[in-house]
Amino acid sequence: MLGPHWFATFVDGLPLPHMKIIDLSLPLEDSPSEPLRVTVEHQSHSDTAAVMAGYFGATVDDLPEKLGWANEWITACSHNGTHVDAPYHYFPTCEGKPARTIDELPLEWFFSDGVVLDFSSKQNGALIEPQDIEQELVRINYRLKPFDIVMIRTDADRFWGSVEYFHAGAGVSAAATRWLIDAGIRVMGIDAWGWDQPFWAMKERFLATKDPSVIWEAHRVGRDFEYCQIEKLTKLSMLPRPFGFKVSCFPVKLKGGSAGWSRVVALFDT
Repeated sequence: MLGPHWFATFVDGLPLPHMKIIDLSLPLEDSPSEPLRVTVEHQSHSDTAAVMAGYFGATVDDLPEKLGWANEWITACSHNGTHVDAPYHYFPTCEGKPARTIDELPLEWFFSDGVVLDFSSKQNGALIEPQDIEQELVRINYRLKPFDIVMIRTDADRFWGSVEYFHAGAGVSAAATRWLIDAGIRVMGIDAWGWDQPFWAMKERFLATKDPSVIWEAHRVGRDFEYCQIEKLTKLSMLPRPFGFKVSCFPVKLKGGSAGWSRVVALFDT
């Protein structure tokens, strides 16, 4: 694991050359993979020139090459792209109190040691259960400690950019989610569209059993226990080892938000 010397790799706020950073985030973009569509209007430097000049009582001719600034106007859900779910997303209450929104959570949760559990061999729609997690931890010879950031690899991200992405990957069961929480995990993530099974798999289970508890079962664990999910991770297969790195996943401070976009990265002291 990374020791105290890890922080010495920064000089004047800049990482030294031996620090390797791997981006685990998908872009915020309009994609066939997103049922909740994103629209982005790009304004070029020429588009904004008149507006910029007006702020200063100037004319466009006063600006360098008659150019202003570049802007983007975005219409998106807080759950588009790689994001962190807040407890408020799962239910209005948690542990008998008002559920906390994304801006109310402790920042300490979102920078910690990371560990990747590989379930890429699981079929689409399969459930990841506590025994699966236990066996994978034995395989990689790792013991979880409180506040580790646990990331589930399903390889669903290989379908990003296509409609198949929404239907791809295994999902984590309610029992496995509670198991992680009992181990002291407060932030857990997955490289699929959602932490639960894909919707089609939950629908099949519900129609077969008529048991309403199977609907969004892992998310609903948040009614009783406070935790966060990172959804739509990517490139977990590119990490050189399953642990021994830091994860930074600070969410955007969206006031009252049920989620916040995050640029999730893994940091390795090579």
